[in-house]
Amino acid sequence: MKAIDSLDWPRIEADLDRDGWALVRQLLDPRECAALADLYGEQARFRSRIRMANHGYGQGEYQYFDYPLPPLVATLRTRLYPRLAPLANLWHERLGLEGSFPAEHADFLEHCHAAGQLRPTPLLLRYVEGDYNCLHQDLYGEQVFPLQLAVLLSEPGRDFEGGEFVITEQRPRMQSRVQVVPLGLGDGVLFAVNFRPAQGLRGYHRVRLRHGVSQLRGGRRHTLGVIFHDAL
Repeated sequence: MKAIDSLDWPRIEADLDRDGWALVRQLLDPRECAALADLYGEQARFRSRIRMANHGYGQGEYQYFDYPLPPLVATLRTRLYPRLAPLANLWHERLGLEGSFPAEHADFLEHCHAAGQLRPTPLLLRYVEGDYNCLHQDLYGEQVFPLQLAVLLSEPGRDFEGGEFVITEQRPRMQSRVQVVPLGLGDGVLFAVNFRPAQGLRGYHRVRLRHGVSQLRGGRRHTLGVIFHDAL
């Protein structure tokens, strides 16, 4: 894993603030990607499996990790959070939202657990030919950290075809904008869970974002999702 503190944080923060998402190239190396993808078959690692078609979410499936999280996943969660919390607080301030996010992830989880959100939310997703993930938001209770991470664990063009990660932005009184995030093996994308603030003529307003995955045309695709709040 790349050293979190060595990432280009001024660029990442600027991209997140402007677009609601930021690309992080080669966050994980190929060996780490393969090791995480191989966990999918280890049922004892997970608290639940979701088959998307059963809920109208799309086609494919994913599994939520149970505690204790795999060390690499736990490290991503705890080391990325402090770098993202200042921007999360700035977004809340701009939009006049109550509450602020503590500097450390362990303290934020205490707020989640006090609100009854006790279940871990990091997950592994698996897609095969024909699978897709409908546009959605990962909201699991009142305590929501406004940013999250997805890391592609498979190599486009070798392991799978299609399956692009997409983000839509719903702008007030305008058509939605769609952006395709060009992920490669080990690349991560940090993005807004629900909304980002945008400057307008009368101050800041919310721009809502949703994310999903287009249909796979072939092969198999694994993704790691890192959500910073726990679930009800």
